[in-house]
Order: sequence, then C-alpha cells, then structure tokens
Amino acid sequence: MELEVRHLRALCAIADAGSLHKAARQLGVSQPSLTTQLRRIENALGAELFSRERSGCRPTVVGRTVLSRARPLVAEMAALVAEAKSAAAHADGPRLRIGSTASRALPGWIGRLRRRLPGTDISLHMDVSANALLRMVATGQLDVAFVHEVEGCPLTVPEGLAVRVLMEREPQFVSMAMDHPAAATPVVDLADLARDRWIVDPTVDGEWDGLRRVLAAAGLSPRLLHGDYHTAAHLIVAGEAVAPCQPTSGPHEGMAIRPVRGDPLAVRLLLCVPETPEAAGGTGAPEVTEGSFARVYEDLEAAYQEAADRVEAYRAWLAREGSGPLGAPAA
Repeated sequence: MELEVRHLRALCAIADAGSLHKAARQLGVSQPSLTTQLRRIENALGAELFSRERSGCRPTVVGRTVLSRARPLVAEMAALVAEAKSAAAHADGPRLRIGSTASRALPGWIGRLRRRLPGTDISLHMDVSANALLRMVATGQLDVAFVHEVEGCPLTVPEGLAVRVLMEREPQFVSMAMDHPAAATPVVDLADLARDRWIVDPTVDGEWDGLRRVLAAAGLSPRLLHGDYHTAAHLIVAGEAVAPCQPTSGPHEGMAIRPVRGDPLAVRLLLCVPETPEAAGGTGAPEVTEGSFARVYEDLEAAYQEAADRVEAYRAWLAREGSGPLGAPAA
C-alpha cells in the first residue's frame, strides 16, 4: 500500500479531532471505514500511530513523527488546489504571484500590495525552501520571491534573476521556555544554552548546517533535534528544547524570545524577480518592471519595518546597531 494525500489528511483529522468518531464525521465517512483505513496505514508503516484510549485517540511517538511530516504536505496540497482554482478564475486579469519563506512581514506586505494594485489577483506560495522558490521565479511559476539566506550557506540564485537586499544581516534570536534560567536576562550567551537540546527544521535551506557551524565555533556540541516549527513551539514551552527564531517573532504564551550576545546567528533577506520575461522560462508570465519592482520592494520594506517596530527587543537592537532595511542591489 502506498500512502496518498487522502491518507495523510485522515491522520491529521484523527489527531486534530482526538477521536475516530469525530474525525470520521469531519471527513464525511463512516467510523468503521476510517478505522479500517487507519489499520491499513499502520500495517503499511509497520507501527501503531495512535493509542486508543477511553478518552479518544492519542498519537504515539511514531505517530507524532509521521504527523510532523504529514501536516506540511496536507497544507501544501490544499494551497496548490486553492491557487489552481484562483488562477483559473482570474486567468485573463492582472496577477502577481508571490513566493516567500516564513516572515511576520507578509500580512502587512500583501495588504499594501492589494491597496496599491486594486483588481490584481495576488496569490501567495509559501515554502520552507528558499532555493525552491528561486527556481520557481526562474521558470516563470512565480513573479517575485521574498527569501532568507542563512549566513555561511549561500543560496543558488539562478541566472537571470534580479536581486535586492532587504536586510544584509538580520540577527536570529532564540526562543526558550519562560522559566528557563537564561530568560531572566535581556540578552543570552550561547554558553547559557549549552545543556539544552536545540530543535531545527532540516528542510529549511541552510538552517541545519548554519546552526551546527555556529554552535561548533562556540565550542558547543549540544543535542540537536529535527522537527517542524509547529511542533517545536510546544516542545519549547514545555522546556524540552530551544530554537533559533526570527527577531520579528512576537511573544507566545509560556515562551521567552531573547537576542544572543554577539549575534552569531544571522540571515540575509532578499527580494528576487526575473530580469526579463524571457528569463522566466519564456512562459509569458507578466513582467515585473524595474519601476514596479521598486514599488513592490518599498511596500515590503515598510511592512518589515512595521513588523520590527512591534517587537521591543528587536526595535532596541535596530536602534543600538543603527540598522534597518537596506535598499542596495545584490550582486
């Protein structure tokens, strides 16, 4: 038996609902049918994914591992379907297809673009892989991409892309449990986290290698965990791990976010478009002209500054360093 998206969707529904009965109702199938499907999935994987208890179903250790991979795939498929339907509905009108890695500046950026470009179908494609987004711009699947490049792990920028730098060096802060001893100070040293487990998503281009490089340079060899950042947040609050995070990250209940002394962890923020329509694989994708690129960049710059201003620690860091979004073109 080969796992399909519908199987992954069923696993996510069971985990979210907490019971086979509720999940079956949400999926529009009978409980016996869902129970049979779950049994076949578990047989195919050779492990029990949920423990059946009187109060409902709970993911096992293996189940949590499978779910950490299934959730992004299910979300990506839902986004693909939504984008395809949107593209079909607006095939003849103006459009702007945006790609981005995760950023707190996205809502403000897209809101500004919608006000600037009324009547334009603006779509958003999220991906943890910056390299994948750059390839999509180069082949005409996206019109513009906002990505981050982990310091020491350069991205592969396809030929024919124009690049502007939003932040030459954005520091990465660290998230930890609110009752972590290091949270009592406004700035933490890496040595203060030497006994902690660090969790990082290995599917984010460069993040795994970048973190290992920085920790090794500090003479540290802590235990490292692979995991998506949705799962990481729960582990961090529980005191089971710490993790690097964007400085624009807002406060979370039970979680403290602190700058790291010396800013050893950093990324570069880039905005990329095709230099010409032909550079976008000759697909006939709408050209983002030099003038419109400048306006798209200006809206992103304003949205990023707004996101930074919301976070006191990052606002203080920017004031101390005399830094802000940069408009210099990248090579």
